[in-house]
Parts: sequence; C-alpha cells; structure tokens
Amino acid sequence: MNASELKAKSAADLQSELLSLTKAQFGLRMQVATQQLSNTSQLRKVRRDIARVKTIMTEKGAQS
Repeated sequence: MNASELKAKSAADLQSELLSLTKAQFGLRMQVATQQLSNTSQLRKVRRDIARVKTIMTEKGAQS
C-alpha cells in the first residue's frame, strides 16, 4: 500500500483501514504464537502499513 493511495482516502476510510490492519496484526501474532505462520515477513508489512496509516491520519489532522 502506497502513501499516495492513503492520502487520497477520507478520514473515515483511513479509520476503517487502520481497524482492519490491527485485526490482521492480531491474527498474525496468534499464528506466530501457535507456530502456524510460515511467512514471517507478513507481520513486518502489516506493522509498517499501520504506521503509514497513522502517519497519514496525523498529517490530515494537522492540515484541517
């Protein structure tokens, strides 16, 4: 997911995106705990996407 794609979204869309990413992160953490996750790089990607969404949300909050 690119930052430019996120900047085009509204605040409500960003909030729902953040919610879905945190749910995905929880699921991946549970898979790590039960040793079911084969591709561990997914966890890093989700964490970075969450940070990206939070950054864009902060930028939009400062602009409005």
